[in-house]
Amino acid sequence: MHDVFIWGRVRRISPEAPVPVVEVTRETSMLGGAANVVNNVLALGAHAALAGVIGRDPSGGAVLAELDRIKVDRSCVVSSPWRPTVVKTRVIAHHQQVVRFDREEKRELRPATLDTLWRSIQKIVPRMDAVIVSDYAKGLISRELMERLLDLCRQKRKPVLVDPKPAHLDWYRGAFALTPNHQEAAEAAGFELETEADLERAAQSLLRRLECQALLVTRGERGMSLFRPGRKSLHVPARAREVYDVTGAGDTVIGVFAVALVAGMDLAAAMRTANLAGGIVVGKLGTSVATVEEIRAGLDRRKKNGK
Repeated sequence: MHDVFIWGRVRRISPEAPVPVVEVTRETSMLGGAANVVNNVLALGAHAALAGVIGRDPSGGAVLAELDRIKVDRSCVVSSPWRPTVVKTRVIAHHQQVVRFDREEKRELRPATLDTLWRSIQKIVPRMDAVIVSDYAKGLISRELMERLLDLCRQKRKPVLVDPKPAHLDWYRGAFALTPNHQEAAEAAGFELETEADLERAAQSLLRRLECQALLVTRGERGMSLFRPGRKSLHVPARAREVYDVTGAGDTVIGVFAVALVAGMDLAAAMRTANLAGGIVVGKLGTSVATVEEIRAGLDRRKKNGK
């Protein structure tokens, strides 16, 4: 995806309708979607390859140029003449998002596009330590693609971590870990999660249904909860800081969680690191990452506080 930010200030209300008039001062753009997960992986000093589809349009060209600039393997990025690049444009004034508008095509990939994408994925998965699937329900992730990917990763013994969409839940059966937010977990379970007992019941049900090794539920101001088959659940509080923007926080969590696991951390330590990183990025405006230095500083503060 291509994330575009229009920055400005508001000094009056439009005489045409009860809406603010934003006086634009600048415009920026950056990688979004799964490409933002890649940015978070790179920020930790790891390497990544990106798989996905863009359009043959200016936004697609901007995505490719940025991937080349940061030296990301884009051999699995397919340019399609049949769909536009997904673009999310956010208007921000006085540190607040005023409105967002999206340009996108949500239909599933054409068979020819899927086959081209799959051939490139087959070549690169054996070289990876782990695979992250970011499902934004934009048409790329499908039952067929997930069946192929999970089968390949089982053969090559590569863990698959999924940032899921509840409507596609059964497509992920057999993945190593899923990282839904609180609302997504509720939708997947089919009932509201009003208490800790509700969350525990939902998580255990999802672990059995999906046959995964870990379920990491992000809970906003309540922090995160980790659930594993046959193990006691683990909860960590949110890192206290002012929240400016939650844009891309889920990308940071799964990116940092995956890198931490690949680097040798156990699930509990990886969750705590991802929780710290998530707290860092929500304190920033726009799509952003948590750097190694910021995470180290946060860990040092936690040690000093005895937590």
